[in-house]
Amino acid sequence: MFAKPFRVKSNTAIKGSDRRKLKADLLAAFPSLSAEELSELVPSKEECNVVKIYAHKGEAVTVYVLHKNPLFFELEKQLYPTVYVLWRRPTLLPVFRTWAPVLQKLIGGADLMLPGVVVPSCGLPDVNQGDCCAVTIVNNRAPVAVGKAAVSRSQMQSSGMKGRGVCVLHTYKDYLWAFGDKSVPPSLPDDESEADGTDEENCEVGENDQEEETEQSLEQLSSDETVSDQARCIKELSLAEQEGDNEESSSYQEDDNQDEQKTPQGEMDALLLQCFLHALKSKVKKSELPLLTSTFLRNHMFSCCLSGKQLDIKKSSYKKLSKFLQAMQQQYNLIHVKELTKGVESIVEVDWKNPQLRSFSIPEEADAESSVLQDEADREVSYHPPEITTLYSVSVRVEPLFLDANKRKGTTMNAAEVRSIITEYVKKNELVDENNKNFVTISPSLCDCLLEKSEYQEVEALKWDDLFSRTLGRMQECYQLVFPGQAPLIKKGHIEPIDISVASRGSNKKVTLIKNLDVYGLDPAAVATALQHRVQASTVLHPVPGTKDKVLVQVQGNQIHQTGSLLLNHYQIPRKYIQGLDKAPKGGKKK
Repeated sequence: MFAKPFRVKSNTAIKGSDRRKLKADLLAAFPSLSAEELSELVPSKEECNVVKIYAHKGEAVTVYVLHKNPLFFELEKQLYPTVYVLWRRPTLLPVFRTWAPVLQKLIGGADLMLPGVVVPSCGLPDVNQGDCCAVTIVNNRAPVAVGKAAVSRSQMQSSGMKGRGVCVLHTYKDYLWAFGDKSVPPSLPDDESEADGTDEENCEVGENDQEEETEQSLEQLSSDETVSDQARCIKELSLAEQEGDNEESSSYQEDDNQDEQKTPQGEMDALLLQCFLHALKSKVKKSELPLLTSTFLRNHMFSCCLSGKQLDIKKSSYKKLSKFLQAMQQQYNLIHVKELTKGVESIVEVDWKNPQLRSFSIPEEADAESSVLQDEADREVSYHPPEITTLYSVSVRVEPLFLDANKRKGTTMNAAEVRSIITEYVKKNELVDENNKNFVTISPSLCDCLLEKSEYQEVEALKWDDLFSRTLGRMQECYQLVFPGQAPLIKKGHIEPIDISVASRGSNKKVTLIKNLDVYGLDPAAVATALQHRVQASTVLHPVPGTKDKVLVQVQGNQIHQTGSLLLNHYQIPRKYIQGLDKAPKGGKKK
């Protein structure tokens, strides 16, 4: 459920009455909790927040947060603990054990299939379908996933341990975990002989040697009998996922163990180093030096990022480009960075003979530049601005003028069709002024449809243009959006322009706000990412106050000029549908 980013709708401090209700609900959902444990999890005098979110598939979820860590989440009126709670109370839920490589699939959004469950000597936990349960990995009792049992224990056994076992809702390393402090699971020995008040209380000692052998085998990736059993189990699990879930790919690979050890921050550090070496080896020329560090990042490193990956320095351990380049200079002596002008750093020297650089091999997947260019081309093809047409809907008041043309209330037309029908109506009823063809004589029907009460005795004729404008003014204005390959979409009212504005935040910091992107079929998240790459500033999505599903993009700094350039040149949105471009900062000569 949280394998992809979610959207925060609201984040408020919990009220006293809601705190008491939460405690009562937790006691009902988890009767094994003592009063002391409950008070420790939800303290009375510490601030606890209620965060309402929408998951990527649209599910409404309520999350209870303490000390910035999500403790419980509520889905369809059922409470589930997060891994942060289970690391403190590992015996809170019935537990299913599995092999370590399976965790990577659970993090990716897969459910736990029964062939991947490691059955202890005391048997499976006693669960019914829909019961809340946890998942641990062999040799560690610290839960790494939370979900609900897909079937009861008896059904699991009768099926021969085939099919889905646990419908996984939340895992270690997913986006709900990342909403907290991103701590890692504690090391809790997984010894079946221990009686911790769990379902394994009556299990007998008999597998210690086997588990130690399994742990040693996993670490060394040897070909011991236990590892072969594990591999066979994972292979069966892969086949079961393909049959049960019909997912794109469920095969487990040997290098999952290595991927599992990498944190998201470590992965970004590795990607940064790869793009850095790739850019130096294939992009930067000696004639370009000295090269601005910002230009090096924007024009060279980004273009070396493999397709499917996204380079984001803020998600690395370095946080800033200057710190990363400083590390490359000190650790590898690859480059020499110097501040040629105050506050502006440049790469002034590159050691092309450095062993680290010479031994680096460019990934086969790229020709990264052509990869990126292709990605950009794909993005351009994937979005085309809609064709926008202003329409008019027949209202009750003017319906009599359109009956001869068989246009009833609610029928939509463009201005040219309205003009044609009204012209035909006037000619058919011989209302053109005989003395002056530029005027139309007001008939009783036209009087009722187009004139105000105060005009009934005064206005006897109207000019053609006045006749048309009055008719359009008394019709319901609409607009039609036509996206390539899609059916026309008609909506009432004026089309809202994309609104770009600048607001102040704390300490007089400026931010740029972009609203109404969704009206034009633009994905706010995609626009935010594109702007982040263009201006190298942080972006965030916020719900639009007073609306249910609309979001706005917030960009750090006054970025009206760059935003306008992106919308006009890249997305090809007509200028008349963009509001606020005149607020861009004016360029001037520095004194």
